[in-house]
Amino acid sequence: MTASLVERWPGARVLGVDSSPQMIEAAQELAGERLSFEVGDVREWTAEPESVDVIVSNATLHWIPEHLELLPGFVRALKPGGWLAIQIPGNGDAPSHAILRELASTEPYAEYARDQSLRADVPGPAEYVAALSAEGCTVDAWETTYCHILQGDNAVLEWVKGTGARPVLQALPDELRAQFEAEYGARLNEAYPQQPFGTLLPFRRIFAVAQKGN
Repeated sequence: MTASLVERWPGARVLGVDSSPQMIEAAQELAGERLSFEVGDVREWTAEPESVDVIVSNATLHWIPEHLELLPGFVRALKPGGWLAIQIPGNGDAPSHAILRELASTEPYAEYARDQSLRADVPGPAEYVAALSAEGCTVDAWETTYCHILQGDNAVLEWVKGTGARPVLQALPDELRAQFEAEYGARLNEAYPQQPFGTLLPFRRIFAVAQKGN
């Protein structure tokens, strides 16, 4: 997605920041004259005041419980008239996540995985409107539930293994990971039964787009 911003704004220089060295290493193959990547913690990211045209945060801020506190710093970095765009998943109450938390809190997994399964409640659209309006922005915020149609066996398990379940699976020792996946996958198959057309995964996402005042 970061690389697509270069296509969207052919005259821009784009910097992608992620806290995962593995993610940045994988992204480097896309780097070029106008696109670069670096390892960094978004909580510590800074830029000169009024030096950035656009900030895009995609599926990042929900990992940071206090992320509303970061928004004033993002707005300060924007030039007058600049834009901030945010997308976060808002499906923490979905069966995929509720089952994950419940299973990670049972033995023999709890000592390794319980804390990794817990996530703070994410802000809703109204909270983004309030926080960014207070910084002098014009804000449009909304939520959408996408109905993803997934194909293959254990489709929801394969989906969440790369997203919400990843910290839990990484925290488990090798001898327990396969066992956890089997139990988790069986319960997901009950919650999301496979249909002739595939497996339906409703997925709520929250969006906020804000323009800084001139």
